[in-house]
Amino acid sequence: MSLPATAASPTATGIAARDIETVLHPTTHLADHRRNGPFVVARAEGIRVWDEQGREYIEGLAGLWCTALGYGVEELAEVAAEQMRDLSYTHLFAGKSHEPAVALAEKLREMAPIAYAKTFFGVSGSDANETQIKLAWYYNNALGRTEKKKIISRRRAYHGSTLGAGSLTGLPTFHKSFDLPLPGILHVTCPHHYREAEPGETEDEFAERLARELDDLIHAEGPETVAAFIAEPVLGAGGVVVPPRGYYERIQAVLDEHEVALIDDEVICGFGRLGTRFGAEAVGMKPATVSLAKALSSAYLPISAVLAPDSMVDVLVEAGERWGVFGHGYTYAGHPVCAAVALRALELMEERDVYGNAARVGNYFQERLARFDDHPLVGETRGMGMIGACELVEDKESRAAFAPERGVGAHMERRCLEHGVILRALGDTVAFCPPLVVTESDIDEILERFGRALDDTLAWIEAGGGAS
Repeated sequence: MSLPATAASPTATGIAARDIETVLHPTTHLADHRRNGPFVVARAEGIRVWDEQGREYIEGLAGLWCTALGYGVEELAEVAAEQMRDLSYTHLFAGKSHEPAVALAEKLREMAPIAYAKTFFGVSGSDANETQIKLAWYYNNALGRTEKKKIISRRRAYHGSTLGAGSLTGLPTFHKSFDLPLPGILHVTCPHHYREAEPGETEDEFAERLARELDDLIHAEGPETVAAFIAEPVLGAGGVVVPPRGYYERIQAVLDEHEVALIDDEVICGFGRLGTRFGAEAVGMKPATVSLAKALSSAYLPISAVLAPDSMVDVLVEAGERWGVFGHGYTYAGHPVCAAVALRALELMEERDVYGNAARVGNYFQERLARFDDHPLVGETRGMGMIGACELVEDKESRAAFAPERGVGAHMERRCLEHGVILRALGDTVAFCPPLVVTESDIDEILERFGRALDDTLAWIEAGGGAS
């Protein structure tokens, strides 16, 4: 049944009603949103947010995988205000520059998981990965390898939602009815042993099979046509998937054999999420280039970065002698206020030992989360560091999933909200990604509220909830 253009929820009032009338939301079921209205956040402090009725919630997903330092950090507000007064805006086009962008680039070069990195700035993880595609194409054109353009991603990966980055993403929602993926973007099996392994296949055998699959695909396409393989160290929006041990070493061997670059998408995993500064360090990746966003500024202002080695940039510079202007960039790339805030956020992470806290509390979080493995609804808990997931199943022994139309994950997410914890249902997988400043007692409280929501959801299912 189609809805009239102004058919707002009859119960929506205030900001909610105004939202329904005026805002087109990203990654939202638009018809449900028009019927039910938004969840309105009024203020936030530390790891907690309050809605417009004054109800308190623990933010268990760090906003959107990004508020590493939590909310209301005064030092970041002060840096932003000071920078706005000194230099509210300038750009990096046509060789212009400014101190905040240079200082941040210097900091990233010092930290980077690749040697001798230069930084190309943007404003989102999507545009960072869009830049990665264009850099790969431009670089290979500059080397005369005009056919070496294809990029391989993985099913269930998330790399953004623009035309190029959305094509790299391996989730059907971001492809259907958008005419994606674009030609030249290929996908291989998601490295999720629980869901993708063959009967009796060990994690080691599974990793070996996925490496063979990648090798076979590159051979089939022609190594001279494949430019890069892109990977999140741990897949985020695809269900918090931790690849099996040894997976990246096997993948790297295949890539090296065929001169295929590894693009490391650190948009979620970067800056402490896996208990190390970069996710690549935690899982054994050896990237050629790196994408950063989200925790780069602890989400206080929009900023992203692509790190490229000097060896790659030298090729681009040489091409400039032949082709002229490098025709790629964004108006707000390296925005001085965003850059100043990001630099201070990175400094605060070091000053406050946020990486150490993420490693210590992350171990505690994984131990506590694993206790839900015995719950009747739980097929698997998984995670690494300060990111985790709990996958709900209809039958534990067979691993049978619930029919999507039953909406079990969505119901579970609503029950979590009722119990005062904000988590995210990715299908029937509930994702956790708390701010990196949480304590062990915070983890206990998050999981206690989650446990009550899980028991509520089991009771709802046993009562026939969601059944057709």
